[in-house]
Parts: sequence; structure tokens; C-alpha cells
Amino acid sequence: MGLILVVEDEEIIREFVCEILEDEGFNTHALETADEAATYLESSSADVALLLTDILMPGTLNGADLANLSRNKYPHIPILIMSGHETPESSGVAHPVVFIRKPWSFGQLLQGVNRALGYDKDESL
Repeated sequence: MGLILVVEDEEIIREFVCEILEDEGFNTHALETADEAATYLESSSADVALLLTDILMPGTLNGADLANLSRNKYPHIPILIMSGHETPESSGVAHPVVFIRKPWSFGQLLQGVNRALGYDKDESL
């Protein structure tokens, strides 16, 4: 399986997401900001199978900006967005993405990942 790039500014959530995904056999790389993720993608986009990002976070870029940048530069990388405050539409995401609302359950997170990766075509979360 490819790498899931997890971008989340809250450390406890970032670590929890990675732990859940790694327990399911995924490889993860966690970053705190969208700015760090944009830099990481410049050198490692070929290794990334999925971008999983929050929307609201500190820095120059937020998760919506990161999603748009990623889809424009690396269209092969699917995107899963999670947020408790915004939606992809309200935050300005210009491309189709999979979305899960915080707080999510384990099942919702894993279903979102599988949908984004194309393993599960079910549209309901």
C-alpha cells in the first residue's frame, strides 16, 4: 500500500489518525501544517497514495488551499478532507474530494479512506 500523508495541526488527533491507519496496514507520514505538506509533496508526491487533511490550521495555507494545490499539481493523489467546522464547499475546495465530518468514528474514517482510494464506491458516510 502507498503512503497516506496526514496533515492535522492538533497533535493528539494527528497521532490518533496515524495509529488507526497503521493498525489497518497503511503507511503514514504525519505533518502539522499545510505549508509543510506542500513542501513534502514537492519532493515526495510519487510516494503519496492519499492526502488526508484537516481544513483549519495555522500557516500560510489551510487544508482547502492544500487540496487545491495538490489536485492541480498532483492530480493522481486522491484527497480526503476532515473537518468539524467547514466543508470542502464552504472553504473553497475547487475539486471533488471525499469528506468526513469531525468527530468521526473509526468506521467513518476507514470508510472515507477506502472511498478516497477507490476501494469502496458507497457514497454514504
